[in-house]
Amino acid sequence: MTIALDTQTAPRAMALSASTTSLLGVAGLTSLGAGAIHAAAIGVHSEHRSAVITFTAVAALQLAWGVIALLRGNRLIASLGMLLGIGALAGWATAKISGIGLIAGLDEAESIQTADGLAAALAVATVLLAAAALWTTRGERRGVRAPVPLLAVAVSGLTVFGMVSAGSHAHAAGAHGDEAVTAAGGDDHHSAGAAAATAEHDEDEAHAEPAVAVPYDPAKPIDLSGTEGVTPEQQARAENLIAVTLHGLPQWADPAVAEANGFQSIGDGATGVEHFINRENMNDDVILDPDVPESLVYDTSDGGQRLVAAMYMTTPGLPLEEVPDIGGELTQWHTHNNLCYTPEGRIGGLTDAQGNCAAGLVKPVETPMIHVWIEKHPCGPFAALEGIGGGRILESEERLCDTAHGAH
Repeated sequence: MTIALDTQTAPRAMALSASTTSLLGVAGLTSLGAGAIHAAAIGVHSEHRSAVITFTAVAALQLAWGVIALLRGNRLIASLGMLLGIGALAGWATAKISGIGLIAGLDEAESIQTADGLAAALAVATVLLAAAALWTTRGERRGVRAPVPLLAVAVSGLTVFGMVSAGSHAHAAGAHGDEAVTAAGGDDHHSAGAAAATAEHDEDEAHAEPAVAVPYDPAKPIDLSGTEGVTPEQQARAENLIAVTLHGLPQWADPAVAEANGFQSIGDGATGVEHFINRENMNDDVILDPDVPESLVYDTSDGGQRLVAAMYMTTPGLPLEEVPDIGGELTQWHTHNNLCYTPEGRIGGLTDAQGNCAAGLVKPVETPMIHVWIEKHPCGPFAALEGIGGGRILESEERLCDTAHGAH
């Protein structure tokens, strides 16, 4: 007796059709792309261990499922792909809308940026393609054939672009946060170094026991722990800004190079420090970036010109009440409201009792600024200058002299 097998229903029970498998294969490609972008983002979040673990887990799951979907297609694999994609999208949406409170580094809402937007789009594609693969196995529906080679090229291009963009991802940073970590703004190329420099900070270790403040030494790992009232996020941002400045500012060590790139001395070298100002950098939309600093500070006390600090400035005229919060009690912005300049941009004197400049001199718009020292300083890495060089601070504040992190 001959037994006839049902060749129409038996294969459907376990495997997908060839055309359906092509859809699942493309879903595997999009999952691989999303996983690769998440893997590239791990280093950007290295200052937060819990964020690193989260990105590593998501990337590993997306990469593993993508490989399996390319090698073998069945209803179980398609279903798992849908669940994985939906879970990734739910986490992404939560991080963008309200932040994920249990994961340091993702606990504040952030705007959608290029890398995470592409990763989310690829996750959406994974869910839709896996669903389409399942849908074509029901009834007698004809599977939709996908141009796999062409789509593979397209997904690879988007993935590479997303991985590169992940290097300039900006973290949330409170008021004016995107500027404050540009060490930042969105996909601005100046922020790439800022993200890489945050590896110095280990948040879990900082919480293990009460930290003891150690003096700031540019030659040693940056550690600004031990200041009461400073949150881990503020400490990380302050340390990050120092690291970026230490890395990028030495390109301006030669004053001649600075002058060739638009910097001009304000003629205050006789005080022991000399400021070089770049008017073009003052009027751009980038702050806290050693590649385009608004001002450079040179020590002239020994007769030479030794680069010792950056003096970063905000947009001219921004009120002190609205400056970015970088490091809380670790950092302090100031302005100058008593300096008069010649039309050529050199210091010409001080204002009179009424706050006016003498005839022929100009009083510039007050602009908040902050020093970041690349050498040891008795008042810490963010110390202002002494005397009139210290400028004006908010009436509610005391002049910052961080002796805990200052050179002893």
